[in-house]
Amino acid sequence: MTIESTIKEMARAARIASRKMAGCSSVKKNEVLLKIADKIEKESSYIKEENKKDLAFAREKKLSGAMIERLTINDSTIKSMADGLREVAHLNDPVGSLSETLQRPNGLSVSKMRIPLGVIGIIYESRPNVTIDAAGLCLKAGNAVILRGGSEALNSNKALAALISRALDETGLPKKAVQIVPVRDRAAVNFLLSEEEFIDLIIPRGGEGLIRFVVENSKIPVLKHYKGVCHVYVDEGADLKMAEDICFNAKVQRPGVCNAMETMLVHKSAAQNFLPYMAKRFLKAGVEIRGCLETCRILPEIVEAVQDDWPAEYLDLIIAVKVVEDMDQAVSHISKHGSSHTEAIITSDYKRARRFVQEVDSSVVLVNASTRFNDGGQLGLGAEIGISTSKLHAFGPMGVDELTTTKFVVFGNGQIRE
Repeated sequence: MTIESTIKEMARAARIASRKMAGCSSVKKNEVLLKIADKIEKESSYIKEENKKDLAFAREKKLSGAMIERLTINDSTIKSMADGLREVAHLNDPVGSLSETLQRPNGLSVSKMRIPLGVIGIIYESRPNVTIDAAGLCLKAGNAVILRGGSEALNSNKALAALISRALDETGLPKKAVQIVPVRDRAAVNFLLSEEEFIDLIIPRGGEGLIRFVVENSKIPVLKHYKGVCHVYVDEGADLKMAEDICFNAKVQRPGVCNAMETMLVHKSAAQNFLPYMAKRFLKAGVEIRGCLETCRILPEIVEAVQDDWPAEYLDLIIAVKVVEDMDQAVSHISKHGSSHTEAIITSDYKRARRFVQEVDSSVVLVNASTRFNDGGQLGLGAEIGISTSKLHAFGPMGVDELTTTKFVVFGNGQIRE
């Protein structure tokens, strides 16, 4: 079969499987998730052996150390994948739930029922654990899913897909509910993006280049976020020790992820006392600071920021720092340079906290907490399929609920429209 015919057959089979999954009971869905978790643990040696092939391929292709780190499956990864599936199994099943019923004057009872989206295509890079997270969440929400992982992870993903397929078959569920695109050729992505007859939604996970490619070439609706330009604003009168700890965590804990802080905004009244201590801690951790003119006046040892620093997603131990006149300027800066991903305010003033939450238009807005909490697991969703910075139909981390939609359900007793 050609790549095009392979993808079309996969999409057609996924549509058939999705109809069966839509009517699947919560008991059955949970059974298969737990069975997959057990198989991952029991077959860990097999998974890691297949992963070694991918690591050898990655080194041959001279991929970066960070990419190889994300690609590696070890005992911790195995445990995390299995635990994640068990956590998803224990989540409430949204499918079939009804909203509050509205009684119409003519006696009709109107409500909304939550239903699966149908067939989801997920295109992602490097991390094989995404295969398990995505499959688990899609199955829990009653969907079928076609997964196209990075070419560097093909052997790992095929091994995981084989375990999932066996678990589905043993549970009496359609094996084609979870499928892995079995080729490295990038043409497969283009063919996948053209299957609007069978695929209802595309979710890309990866760098900005991948996501823009998917958006520009897809005939299917795409849930996306291009990048995470996340801000922390240290307000007038903030607890500066709290601010220091939060900003350090937001930047340094994992600088290469989309919810890491990239720009720190500091109220002018706090700057003189806060910045020297914060800078000392950042510099000790190897963080390069790029500051506005006022920041450079307070911290003469740092680099002056240029215009391109304000909208930058560094994904590295680099931070842009700007001293602002007031909250208006902070919110304006975020509006101009942010990416609608994650913003935080450190403040002791409840009214200003409320105002910041209302005026900042990002998928997650935090008060006195690190931007690193914009994560499905941290926010109680179990695993997540990704973070959406578009508002149709999800905004923020996407868990099980966000992989469903609603339909109207109307009960009558013979009403006709006049």
